[in-house]
Amino acid sequence: MKKILSMAVLSSALAFTTIQPVAAQSAFPDKTITIVVPYSAGGSNDRFARLVAGGLSKELDVPVVVDNRPGASGVTGSMQVARAAPDGYTLLVVSSSMTTNEAVRPREDFNPVKNLTPVAMLAKGPFIVAVNNEFPAKTPQEFVELIKANPGKFNYASSGIGSSNQFATELLQMLAGLESVHVPYKGMAQATTDLIGGQTEILIASGPSLLPHIRGERARAIGVTSLNESAIAPDLVPISSVVPGYEFELWWGVFAPAGLPADIQELLNTKINAVINAPEMRQTFLNDGAEAAPTSAEDFGKRVADDIDRWKDLAKRQNITVN
Repeated sequence: MKKILSMAVLSSALAFTTIQPVAAQSAFPDKTITIVVPYSAGGSNDRFARLVAGGLSKELDVPVVVDNRPGASGVTGSMQVARAAPDGYTLLVVSSSMTTNEAVRPREDFNPVKNLTPVAMLAKGPFIVAVNNEFPAKTPQEFVELIKANPGKFNYASSGIGSSNQFATELLQMLAGLESVHVPYKGMAQATTDLIGGQTEILIASGPSLLPHIRGERARAIGVTSLNESAIAPDLVPISSVVPGYEFELWWGVFAPAGLPADIQELLNTKINAVINAPEMRQTFLNDGAEAAPTSAEDFGKRVADDIDRWKDLAKRQNITVN
């Protein structure tokens, strides 16, 4: 009898030992989440990542930190996230420049669609078409007519070959039949500085990049790249009023490594949408030149894939190449 009881006790102990690790597992998240920004501090990606990090930390009750990893037009930091464990603790905040970059710099070791999991879109907004204060044109009509009458005379700046700025400008040139000279820079800061200084005449860039200079009268806005009037700059006329069909929209979003479990993807999407949907956050985005854009992870993923296809087609049409 004692032997039977001993075996029963041993069996119970073994059963407890077997199931104990499963019972001890903690639900996501139970430690610090890192948001990688693949650009230097100070830009819109960094700004929006830090805004969301603060709100997400409160929603999830864990620390959320931002880690800037610039290099290779955003690829360095993006690849770091792609190689991380798909457990939800390493995220990426990047703009739609990732899709234009993919259109001209495809890599065998990194593909946004294959190597990343879309989590949530943060914000979106049109670009602003700006010129230096000495540029003669002041309206979209005057802008188009002046450049069309002087092919190759004016320069347009961008933050680099394959940047969203270049694609937005080349799309306008294709639709309006314009010809101006591309001057690529190694970032938006220098491109903006040279626009203000008069070294280049034209720059099409995001609200966060241009609105402070336009409000300070260091540069002049011609219009916006949305089809209709935009909430970020309701006083600006859409360029589409003189170039039918012209539209370019920038977005910012959150990604995780490929293979992220669906339940963690859904949780992060829900929490991030709650953060950006808050009235004060919506107003903050608007003040920075963007609109909060809560959406499902599935719809965001479709947007990313469609954008890459669209910009690959434009790159072929306009001969946009790295070399």
